[in-house]
Amino acid sequence: MKTFYLTDTGKVRSHNEDNVVIYKNENNEFMMAIADGMGGHKAGEIASFIATNKLTTEFLKKDHVGDKESAEAWIKQMYTEINDEIFEYTDEHPESKGMGTTLVMCLFTKDYLLFANIGDSSGFVTKENKLFKVTKDHTLTNLLINTGDLTEEEAKNHPQKNIIMKALGAINPVRPDLFYVEDEVDSILMCSDGLTTMLNIEQIEKVLNSDLTMEEKVMRLIKRSNNRGGTDNISVAYLVKEDGDLCDSKRSKDK
Repeated sequence: MKTFYLTDTGKVRSHNEDNVVIYKNENNEFMMAIADGMGGHKAGEIASFIATNKLTTEFLKKDHVGDKESAEAWIKQMYTEINDEIFEYTDEHPESKGMGTTLVMCLFTKDYLLFANIGDSSGFVTKENKLFKVTKDHTLTNLLINTGDLTEEEAKNHPQKNIIMKALGAINPVRPDLFYVEDEVDSILMCSDGLTTMLNIEQIEKVLNSDLTMEEKVMRLIKRSNNRGGTDNISVAYLVKEDGDLCDSKRSKDK
């Protein structure tokens, strides 16, 4: 496996509220996560740090994340504990009230690929040069699409397309969406909405299929997002399988 991640403030925001992590344990299992914080007084970056720091600390304590059921239970527990920690922080620091974060993550083992998501940060996989979105955004426009009140075409330019309906630190209790990927994949791409609001899936796919190194591809995605306005922080995490890798995780089945 090869991995690389990068986060960028963008062209409009004064500071970066995203946090990104990629870690591998001793059993050659990978954990990837992106958290996109929100809230005043720089509290968003605190919320996103709480999320990624908790995941990192607990993941590195484990030699093996276990089977699918164990991994699913662990992820649900992590989201609950992260949510509780964010609420505890705001109780102790009233000036940070209203802070929260999205959190998209995945666990990639030799037996399965499992994504979890709250908010509008995204998880993708590639297979045979095609990019597939695995996760579903918790946005107002997606809710309206699901109820039949809005078409996908109308949602692209909807004035409230960035309103998030779920976030850690905003609702209690919290339950992430889980997605098993049941086909073999060539790579995993995760990003904050700073990328997906600037580039569509075809534009992202074109960069991933270009004749560049994986590091150059990530940097180009961020550069193109900034060239289109860079209205938000932009974070990208990328994992690419190499010949001989044993992870045989198999395309997305919503659970």
